[in-house]
Amino acid sequence: MRILAALVLAPLAIALAYAGGWLWALLVTLVSIGLFAEWLMVVGAGSTALTGAGTIVIATMGLCVAFGALKTAIITGLIGGAVVTVIARGKFVWAASGFAYASAALLASILLRKDFVNGFAALMFVLLVVWATDIGGYFAGRGIGGPKLWPRVSPKKTWSGALGGFAASLLVAVAFAACGVGKIVPLLLVSAVLSIVSACGDLFESAVKRRFDVKDSSHLIPGHGGLLDRLDGFVAAILVAWIIGFLRHGVHSAGSGLMVW
Repeated sequence: MRILAALVLAPLAIALAYAGGWLWALLVTLVSIGLFAEWLMVVGAGSTALTGAGTIVIATMGLCVAFGALKTAIITGLIGGAVVTVIARGKFVWAASGFAYASAALLASILLRKDFVNGFAALMFVLLVVWATDIGGYFAGRGIGGPKLWPRVSPKKTWSGALGGFAASLLVAVAFAACGVGKIVPLLLVSAVLSIVSACGDLFESAVKRRFDVKDSSHLIPGHGGLLDRLDGFVAAILVAWIIGFLRHGVHSAGSGLMVW
């Protein structure tokens, strides 16, 4: 089931990423709403009012960013975050954290792709680095085994898996450079950073679930658990990737900032 789900979802994600525009924004918005809803369930704050308010705000933000109204999206997010915090009451810290988590994933994913020149290449680079880290870590961990990475948070992860995933991510940089998309040394460095960040994002989500004694964020994806379980590394990596691109080439050319050195 895990393999079948991946064979269906990965091509769909790539196709919509290639299409870009409102199709990619729609997918990202729906996924971000799902991330927020699952986060609330994990931390025990999943009330109808809170989930509904967050859904409306995130959907509005996605619509604004998709059609170029970034400032409006940010203002909406700030106001909406305040509303979510008020509604959450006793769980306001966790609810606000979940809203920030989902909103960051939304904005970074759409903005990185909106670069008309290198947006798709940058997005695929991030996706493939995250997937390579995950797959390489899985096979290296299962095949080699050895000392555990952080047993209190994630009992199954090993140091061999972490190193295997890191090595696999570097192959993505080599492949992109071989195809003429970017220079080898900068891409290797970016890949290394994103791979480490992706692994840390995975551990962060595991720590949150461990804190609330939850095994899976949901059972939405057969064989994979929930959106949080599947996208924890991607959320961390896409945010850092956008920050790198933004610092180098600005808001509207973050894809080029990530890929062109």
